[in-house]
Order: sequence, then C-alpha cells, then structure tokens
Amino acid sequence: MDLTLVYRSFVLHVAEQPWVKGLILKRGQRLYRRYVAGETLEEALQAAQALEDQGVHAILDLLGEMVRSEEEARAFQGEILALVQALEQKPWPRYVSLKLTQLGLDLSEGLALELLRGILNEARAQGVFVRIDMEDSPRVEATLRIYEGLRQEGFENLGLVLQSYLYRTEKDLDRLLPYRPNLRLVKGAYREPKEVAFQDKRLIDAEYLHLMKRMLREGLYVAIATHDPRIIGEAKRYTEAMGIPKDRFEFQLLYGVRPLEQRRLAQEGYTVRAYVPYGRFWYPYLSRRIAERPENLLLVMRSLLGG
Repeated sequence: MDLTLVYRSFVLHVAEQPWVKGLILKRGQRLYRRYVAGETLEEALQAAQALEDQGVHAILDLLGEMVRSEEEARAFQGEILALVQALEQKPWPRYVSLKLTQLGLDLSEGLALELLRGILNEARAQGVFVRIDMEDSPRVEATLRIYEGLRQEGFENLGLVLQSYLYRTEKDLDRLLPYRPNLRLVKGAYREPKEVAFQDKRLIDAEYLHLMKRMLREGLYVAIATHDPRIIGEAKRYTEAMGIPKDRFEFQLLYGVRPLEQRRLAQEGYTVRAYVPYGRFWYPYLSRRIAERPENLLLVMRSLLGG
C-alpha cells in the first residue's frame, strides 16, 4: 500500500477516537480557523468577500453531515436556505456546496430528495448554483439517483462530484453523460477499503488525469479540484494543446490551502474557486484535511501544545 494512504488511513482512524476528538474540540480552535472561515454565515460571507477582492471566487459550504433525525435535517435545510437568500445581495458568482447526509440521506432517500428540491427551487430563483458533494462509497449510488431524479425534473443549477480513487467512477461518468453534467473531480478523502478504491497514490493520480481528460474531451464543464502542482500543470498543458478554452473548466482549491497559487492562477486568467466551509460542525472536515498531508499533523501538534 502507498505510504501516503497508510498515513491517511491512520489519521482518520485516530480522529474517530472520542478522546482525540474531545481534545481537538477543546484545544484546536486556532487550528480549525486555518481551514474553516468561522462558525457563522456572516464570517463565511466576509471570507468570501476577501477572496473576491483577490480575484478568487468562493464556494460556500455549511459544514454538517450524517444527521440522526428529520428535525436536524430540516434545520440544516433552513440554514442552507438562509445562505442562498444571503447570496442574493452579493454581486459575485453565487455557489453553494452541500452533503446529502446533512439533509437526511441516511434516514430516508425521499427526505433528502425533498429537502434538496426545496433548496434548488430557492437557489434557482436567486441565481445560485448548488453542487452535491460526494461522500463515502456506501452513499454513492443513492447520491447518483437523487442527482438524476432532480435533473429529470429540470433543475439545471445542480452539479455533482466524482472521486478518482473509486473503481466505479468511470462507469458512473458513462451513466451521467446524457445529462451533460457540471462535474467537480476530486481524488477522494474518505477511508475506503481496497475492495472499492485504489490504494496506491500513483494509480489514483493516473486515474484522476484520465478522468479529467475524458471529461474535457466529452465537452463537459469540469471543476478540477486539486492542489497537486503536477496535475494543475498537466491540466494547463492539456487544455492548451487541445484548444479547450478557459471558460470550459476551472480550478478549485480549499480555503486556507495554497492561497498564493489560487491568486496566481486567477491572475493567469483561469477561473478559480476556493471551497469555503463554515459552521459549528467542523471536526470531520478538519480530520480529512489533517489526513491529507503529514505537515498538517505537525500543525495539529503545535496547536495543541500551544493551546
């Protein structure tokens, strides 16, 4: 197994331990602000405005996932509707990401569909684009069904995410092509077993490049979501060589990660968006960021020791 994936699997396992979670929630407040805009909508909008001032657009994401009751799911829907309505007043591109498990997917596929439909109706009225984040492999099939159902209902302001580390992804792309989807391509951040996902970083990267190029050849609008300099460089080389204009794709990076690169790409004339998470339920998101790079674990240790 690739050592990078061994590290990621280890960190995600440790992060699930109650005592670790309790310690970071108590003493890691300074650390989370590196990757999370804040806990309130107002803080998220302020972060988005600061990015816009630098030529980088924002993807706003209210953190939360895997709710345990319909009441929680409807509360999340209310908060997301408030975000959509707040964006109506903004002059910059309006873009929201969400997870279906925060809308009750684990309780009922029908409930998640109903709540997302309500969000999309409001978003369409306000000129807001909504993207469904892809979650771990057991939830992929239901996510695809909900996306397909809503596209069949006529919602064009809806995008999806595909993950290059899952074996199934190219077949999922084949399935989605008739919808001419707006897709974000990521490598994948969940701890997945070898039965469903590549375990070698080289294979994940190779699959990412293969899928990216195929999406572009198919004429889809592609959000290339990566911080990998080699992949960003290959995306630039490939699109130029193939004569693919810059309005057919964009680069997406995470808030707080490689901000200089975000500004540099924007200055080169590419569309760049930063994924701006906010909200009270930041721990699972932070865990996945820590698991991405060993350097991030060092930041955790410094934060805890200095907290």
